[in-house]
Amino acid sequence: MRLSTVLLAALLPGALAAQAPTDPLRPFISVDTPVVAITNVTVIDGTGAAAQPGRTVIIQGGRIAAVGPRVPIPAGAMVIDARGKTLIPGLVGMHDHLFYTAAGGRDVNLPFTGPRLYLASGVTTIRTTGSNSPYLDINTKHEIDAGHQVGPHIVVTAPYITGAGQTGSADMAVVTTPEAARRFVDYWAGEGATWVKAYTDISRAALGATIDEAHKRGMKVTGHLCSVSYQEAVGLGIDNLEHGMLTASDFYPGKQPDLCPLDSYQVIAKGGDPAGAAAQATIRSLVEHHVPMTSTLPVFEALCSHRPVRDQRSLDMMAPEVRDAYLKSRDFIDSSSTWPFTAEVLAHAMAFERAFVAAGGVLGAGVDPTGNGGALPGYGDQRGYELLREAGFSAEQAVQIVSLNGARILGTQDRIGSIEPGKNADLVLLDGDLVADPAVIRKVVTVFKDGVGFDPERVVAAARGRVGIN
Repeated sequence: MRLSTVLLAALLPGALAAQAPTDPLRPFISVDTPVVAITNVTVIDGTGAAAQPGRTVIIQGGRIAAVGPRVPIPAGAMVIDARGKTLIPGLVGMHDHLFYTAAGGRDVNLPFTGPRLYLASGVTTIRTTGSNSPYLDINTKHEIDAGHQVGPHIVVTAPYITGAGQTGSADMAVVTTPEAARRFVDYWAGEGATWVKAYTDISRAALGATIDEAHKRGMKVTGHLCSVSYQEAVGLGIDNLEHGMLTASDFYPGKQPDLCPLDSYQVIAKGGDPAGAAAQATIRSLVEHHVPMTSTLPVFEALCSHRPVRDQRSLDMMAPEVRDAYLKSRDFIDSSSTWPFTAEVLAHAMAFERAFVAAGGVLGAGVDPTGNGGALPGYGDQRGYELLREAGFSAEQAVQIVSLNGARILGTQDRIGSIEPGKNADLVLLDGDLVADPAVIRKVVTVFKDGVGFDPERVVAAARGRVGIN
């Protein structure tokens, strides 16, 4: 509580108690009955199987009770005729921060707008994948879990851990020895974090110690790396790698051990070959050691020239000054003749991810609401699905990437990520045929979280015009 709230609570406890809502989630809920039957719906179940038209899905006790073409409807069930609609698993956002950076130097936490935008967009589980304010993330998770705030399930990642280089920021933990790395992991394990995020300047020795200690504590480690290459990180036992080709220093000619070249992004963008020897060796290393990768195409697209990234609904969500700064940055990017990040660079990043999956790699996805602010929580996750389709993945493959694959990376595939009997009823009902039109991913009718249906417009209404503030 802020001081003013504490003082009011002390002076006027009766008044505050009278004003407190009995159920903070009630205004956002559209479906809350013990048994729900969604009928005549096309199911894309998240397993990669072909879309299944004319299905009935029964939700009972917060779980999926049955799925099939001729499923008996239990007596007393609320029946939702979903003819012409598509049902997919809740999205599992694997790079979904509760903070946001934007053009003009804006860098803010999003404890209010972030959870709302994620859930309203169909993202029912997020991994924070690096934190600027870890206790805010932890407390936001507790508030949501207790039913005091609307939002997705949250998997908490510790603060960023990096080395003494030049590419980090003041809110990251700088570790220069293996001993310091172990102390860092031990502390955050005790605070409830289940993942650690290594950043660009960490050394091989510190990363190895981080991974070793995390595994001893039942935690996992992912990384946005540079000083350590993907292949080196795989050799150290890392559990996941973020962003794909543009952060893989395996593509940087003459890369020196434990050093992150300041021009790494530009050099890889200009000369990285998604089908070359470096790409093949990197993919082979990841696949052979079963290390998944996280796609974050939306944050890269917002930094690439001549891309359709002036989505009106996203602009409407931004605070006015954030929107103005973002549009100015887009004008500069599109008018520059020397800007290194082009549509061709994005196509190369897509090709690398496609080759990774074709080789047997497990690809998850997330938005990463950073960069110049063009990739918003939730909306960016939806855009990620569209970009995966543009990259050449089928609707069924793309749904699997944004749902079940994320659950597999988290180790929760027995509970979430696909539409199968016995799993949590984390589901997204979309208005239209998602196979025929990727943009249907934006047309969310109802988001079910643990069997409770939320109205996306009600969830997101209060966030409009506030992204970049809180």
